[in-house]
Amino acid sequence: MAYVKNLFDSNFIQYASYVIRDRAIPDIIDGLKPVQRRILHTMLKTDDGRMVKVANVVGKVMAYHPHGDASIYTALVNLANKEIFIDKQGNFGNMYTGDSASAPRYIECRLRPIAKDILYNPKITEYVPTYDGRDTEPVVFRAKLPLCLIMGAEGIAVGMSTNILSHNVHEVIEAEKKCLRGEPFQLYPDFPTGGLIDVTNYEDGLGKIVTRAKMDLSDDKKITITELPYGSTSESLTDSIEKAAKNGKVKIASINDFTSKSANIEIKLPRGVYAKDVVDSLYAFTDCEQTIYCNLLVIKDNMPVKMTCTQVIEYHAKQLVGVLKDELELEKRELFDKLHLRTLERIFIEERIYKKIETQKTEEGVYKAVYDGFKPFKKELIRDITDEDIDHLLKIPIRRISLYDINKNREEVKAINERIKEINKLLKHLVEYAISWLEGIEKKLPAESLKRMTKITSINTVDVKTVVKRDLSLKYDEEKGYLGTEVNSGDEKMKVTPYDRVIYVRRSGIWSVTDTHKKLFIGPGMWYCGLADKESLSKVLFTIIYRDPATQYVYIKRCKIAGYIMNRDYFFAPDDMEVLHVDTRKNFNFTLNYVKKGRIKVLTEKFKTDGYEEKSLKAKGVRIVAKEVESISVN
Repeated sequence: MAYVKNLFDSNFIQYASYVIRDRAIPDIIDGLKPVQRRILHTMLKTDDGRMVKVANVVGKVMAYHPHGDASIYTALVNLANKEIFIDKQGNFGNMYTGDSASAPRYIECRLRPIAKDILYNPKITEYVPTYDGRDTEPVVFRAKLPLCLIMGAEGIAVGMSTNILSHNVHEVIEAEKKCLRGEPFQLYPDFPTGGLIDVTNYEDGLGKIVTRAKMDLSDDKKITITELPYGSTSESLTDSIEKAAKNGKVKIASINDFTSKSANIEIKLPRGVYAKDVVDSLYAFTDCEQTIYCNLLVIKDNMPVKMTCTQVIEYHAKQLVGVLKDELELEKRELFDKLHLRTLERIFIEERIYKKIETQKTEEGVYKAVYDGFKPFKKELIRDITDEDIDHLLKIPIRRISLYDINKNREEVKAINERIKEINKLLKHLVEYAISWLEGIEKKLPAESLKRMTKITSINTVDVKTVVKRDLSLKYDEEKGYLGTEVNSGDEKMKVTPYDRVIYVRRSGIWSVTDTHKKLFIGPGMWYCGLADKESLSKVLFTIIYRDPATQYVYIKRCKIAGYIMNRDYFFAPDDMEVLHVDTRKNFNFTLNYVKKGRIKVLTEKFKTDGYEEKSLKAKGVRIVAKEVESISVN
């Protein structure tokens, strides 16, 4: 058993680690999940500028992603609908209506050039073998923008989840520029479906937002939803409104969904009902208002880490500087290699070193002749000559030697030197270079993607309890002992809502507070039933008349209920006492009927409650008279 338990523990840890790092949670470096990274890697590798069938792309991605074509197809469609890296042709679904995309054999896509600018540089990217060892794939792309914030992400792993809201690409770039300059910045979500959001509790990506649909209320008899709240489609929103109307929560005459390329849901109101009367109910009882909780969880240094938007921007600002530095240094090395080769070619041809190899009969003699030929010009060389350099020189065709243009070579060398000087200057001013790169990439983005779609505003969340009307009948069937809104027979005690709390006092003097029930058994006989909200309950003065079974003396107690615990039974009188009457009138008269005894001549006596003071709920009652009481009657 111990072996099996250890086996399960080990396998579960491996599975959990795999799901967290390799499937559900994006990496902070490129903001991509593995399936998204593999899709972009495939498209970068095979891009020829032409549209290609999605089914073709999916098939090629399967060489890197061992989880079936369905997950790849879904991820590709979602990635294309982000409108950043992929151009699409055909029906890729509708984010407004929720309609799904066409089958992969009917739709086409291609990579946008900007993807290479942001992601692709294989010479500074680490690659690892694919799952079957037949090819290689990137561990992560060294992205120059924080894509996890721009695109957003959702994922559920083992024991953890991520919900990163999408942000406006222009605002993200501006925040990164401010970070590089050392200036303060703040980021808030932006959604392609528009709508309104309250970011009071956003907490830099780790809190929550309240999102609402945008409504046109210019016509008193009609409400038009023109923008959708985040997480909703026109279909889901319409369904929620129809359900609320069916349950009597919202009064509407009809609802029509005309959504296509933008949201357009038309709600017509019945006679006597106006737009301003319905808006709060729509926010309270439908998906027109939603609360979205955020959890910015990413993979950082191969571990899941919670971060804020500010921390992500700071991380990527450093990463951008590092990537640009590596690219410049790589280009500088390549330019030096190119300059070295151009110098070798010039000397090789101008000094006719190639003539010295004509008499050589062995490969070793050829290499030695070239090495010896360059010895007088060693000071002109950038670095020592190698066998690879000689191989390059020996491959120069005779035609090129005979047509060699010294002036062209000098111009090329001059251009290389100028570029090296420019790179050296940029390496000394990397922050300024990073800012200029961000400004340049922003100009390449489509103008419509830079506009904020979601309006930030202050939203006073509608409390359902304040909007719903008290129109449910709370009935009590004394014969059967049931209290509730679905009790068919009996007396109606009051009108309630499903959100009300109700206090009731049984015949025994036990009282309790519960939520409004459809059907609750409390037993035969009830003294009182009322609302248990603070305002209502604070106005109720309870008068309890009870008797001590041992002495037959009667006591009176007047009190109010200041606090309670839900669904708990309380007793107005002390233990073992017999409650004779409970009343909520401020003042009333009652008569005590005494036990017949030889010396007692007066057997009944009347009393008024206004002569007794109000006491605390836990206080004992006041003895009314030192006589044994048989019964009471209340006027």
